[in-house]
Amino acid sequence: MPATLSPTPKLNPHPVSDTPAISAPSGLEVIAPVRDETSAPGWFLARTEAAWEEFQKLPVPSIKDESWRYSNAKKIELAEHSPALAVTEAQKQAAIAASEGLKERTARFVFVNDELVLSETDALPAGVVCVNFAEALKSHGEVLKEHFMKRQMTLGSAKFAALHLAHVKAGTVIVLPKNVTIEKPIEVFHWVVGDHAAIFPHTLIVSGDNSEVSVVDHYRSLEGEGGLSIAVADLVSGNGGRITYAACQELADDAQALHLSSIVAGRDASVKSFQVQLGAEFSRSETVSDLIGQGARSDMLSVSMPIGDQIVDQRTLQNHKAPHATSDLLYKNALYGKSRSIFSGLITVDESAHYTDAYQTCRNLLNSDEAEATSLPGLEINADQVKCSHGATSGPISDEELFYLKARGISDIDSRKLIVEGFLADVLKRFGNSEVLDTLVARIDEKLERAV
Repeated sequence: MPATLSPTPKLNPHPVSDTPAISAPSGLEVIAPVRDETSAPGWFLARTEAAWEEFQKLPVPSIKDESWRYSNAKKIELAEHSPALAVTEAQKQAAIAASEGLKERTARFVFVNDELVLSETDALPAGVVCVNFAEALKSHGEVLKEHFMKRQMTLGSAKFAALHLAHVKAGTVIVLPKNVTIEKPIEVFHWVVGDHAAIFPHTLIVSGDNSEVSVVDHYRSLEGEGGLSIAVADLVSGNGGRITYAACQELADDAQALHLSSIVAGRDASVKSFQVQLGAEFSRSETVSDLIGQGARSDMLSVSMPIGDQIVDQRTLQNHKAPHATSDLLYKNALYGKSRSIFSGLITVDESAHYTDAYQTCRNLLNSDEAEATSLPGLEINADQVKCSHGATSGPISDEELFYLKARGISDIDSRKLIVEGFLADVLKRFGNSEVLDTLVARIDEKLERAV
């Protein structure tokens, strides 16, 4: 019998695959920075080009990376964001009108979508450099070559730091000569506006020997829109210098924010840095403090108040490289709704850093049953004769505190608000600058009104 042939199967012109389609890169993943080669120096162009190549090579951090443990880098939606576009005159004027914080200041800068729209620098002492980033590239390139993003990003955001370097074009550069004190703070506003707009602000502060300066950076959304801010601050204090720096992040609730700080403290220098996280759907701050001079001091402070589904991710390193240096970290988070906070901090003491005095404290106040706080403090000590301690606590408002206040006729809402204010008070007091403090307290009170 002849063989029976099976019918030829019909081919599906559109085969179905079990593997989900991989979308092509878009947004910041592929949009290369645009530079004016006639105005930017060659060394800067070379660094930005190298940074863009590095950004493309580095993978997006995953939750399996120790430096992103309990967090999620995918919250930073690079594919959905593009460099911020030029703004209208009306938007510029709106930002200037809203850029009110300190009652008294030495200088003020206002940026909208990385464009400088206001510069007030009339009250600066002689010899002080206080200019926007673009001007610094033209007239103070040597300072930038020496200090601009010279330290390696060791806390997990090397990819995002490379993206910042590739695109940076706005920010402030402040350089003090020896023995100069600026009595009143310098205030800088960074506004972002536009659908999925991204900004890349930079702050460089270099304090000469025995000089002193205070700087406040504000990060805000105009017209209630979200956006993405990837900001970097380089703080360098010479011998005996004093820098006080505050970064207040109040972006819209659907925004994302990264703030990467690098601190270098020379002999007998003092650097006080303060992170205030009040906005953004996802915010991450990384602060590395290198104490390279004998007798140096670093105070690292932070207050955050996540509400709803907001996530606050905090990573720190207190790096003691010289003897008789002191570092003191105090982070406090007041959480509401289903919000989360992650803190991971490390104190390292080099072999030669004898008589180190280092402290690290993270406190979390949980104002709902669904809020979650994760704290991972750590020590790595390689020297003798040191005093180091670390600790972290998480817990709800105590029933005794509530009863005490409510028994005196204070409502439940007002009682909780008072307790939170008291919880945050010692961090704010340690910041020390009363003018800046009043401004920050007012902003925190506004967030409390939304939270309780």
